[in-house]
Amino acid sequence: MTDVLDDLQWRGLIALSTDLDELRAEMAKGPLTYYCGFDPTAPSLHIGNLLQIITVRRLQLAGHRPLALVGGATGLIGDPRPSAERQLNSADTVAEWVERIRGQIEPFLDFTGDNAARMVNNLDWTAPMSAIDFLRDVGKHFRVNKMLTKDAVSARLNSDAGISYTEFSYQILQGMDFLELFRRYGCRLQTGGSDQWGNLTAGTDLIRRVAGESVHLLATPLLVNSAGEKLGKSTGGGSLWMDASMTSPYSLYQYFVNLEDDLVGGLLRKLTFLSREEIEALEKETADRPAARIGQRRLAEELTRIVHGAHETEQVIAASQALFGRGELTSLSASTLRAALSEAGLVRAAPGTSVADLFIAAGLVSSRNEARRTVAEGGAYVNNERVGDAEELVAADRALAGGLLVLRKGKRTFAGVELGSI
Repeated sequence: MTDVLDDLQWRGLIALSTDLDELRAEMAKGPLTYYCGFDPTAPSLHIGNLLQIITVRRLQLAGHRPLALVGGATGLIGDPRPSAERQLNSADTVAEWVERIRGQIEPFLDFTGDNAARMVNNLDWTAPMSAIDFLRDVGKHFRVNKMLTKDAVSARLNSDAGISYTEFSYQILQGMDFLELFRRYGCRLQTGGSDQWGNLTAGTDLIRRVAGESVHLLATPLLVNSAGEKLGKSTGGGSLWMDASMTSPYSLYQYFVNLEDDLVGGLLRKLTFLSREEIEALEKETADRPAARIGQRRLAEELTRIVHGAHETEQVIAASQALFGRGELTSLSASTLRAALSEAGLVRAAPGTSVADLFIAAGLVSSRNEARRTVAEGGAYVNNERVGDAEELVAADRALAGGLLVLRKGKRTFAGVELGSI
């Protein structure tokens, strides 16, 4: 039960903590109850949240008891950002997102046995509490001068935006969560991201003041790229979402296939359940043959499987191969094919359009002369079949699943066309 701390340290998963020796001693006594919180501030969790879920799972596999909290109350407030106030979502929206996020977390945990997981919602103990009770029983234990030192709070105080009392009170609510779980379930450890350290310590301070007990914290590092930006920002959507309708399995896979070499080893350690021996072997292969992207491909495969399952992962890998002529396009589902082609560029054209006009519409060539030259040189493909005539008309029955065509110029440049009325 204590070896898990050594594993977390080797994987680079402990950025900040309270006393690790005391935590190790407490773990040695038997299963420890711990929790991690997830706020429904969006309809899906993202790859940074996945790091927390996987860390929770590692601790459960080591024999400890997880509480996964989805914040129906804190989600109505929103953790203050350094830049500006969050938009307050309606109670109905937050309740819907609570259920969606709960459904994303549950498959990772085991809800049976001696160390069964439990899902909890902080709205259960927050909603019945009156404002007077909140201020008297909880608020009196917080010191404003300490609350002001939190990074996001101090940044906002020094900005034109300022900060509302609503967001300023967030850390009190999160601190109350730890106290409530301590009382209800004997919870003695909270995990979270290092950017949440101010909120995490609010809970340990509150328990110390109210119950006179010392409890524990573990904070994981933020997932960032080589520029120090949160991982996934380059996707344009702001995050790599776990919901397939927000970030397709293909997009998730391709993001990690194209990852910088120096990030691969760390992410294999943090985000996969591969053994130390497997990871060290992959790190060596990646360093020895960087062009092969062996570590990236394994990381992408593992993460896609963890988030979306084996079938979707097989489809994504098949799509990656088939788009470059190394597999059968006909084996791909319409959703996988559309996601892959949307990444490359997807245009609409009428059935019966010539190959030359399709290549121009898709942006693969700039003129009919260039299209003819590409065909003459043997570098034009429709659905991985080499084209011999630039003026050939492409009928509707040539389309793949979903009415889609894959156009390819040379070995590596492709785009998609959806055949239909325009």
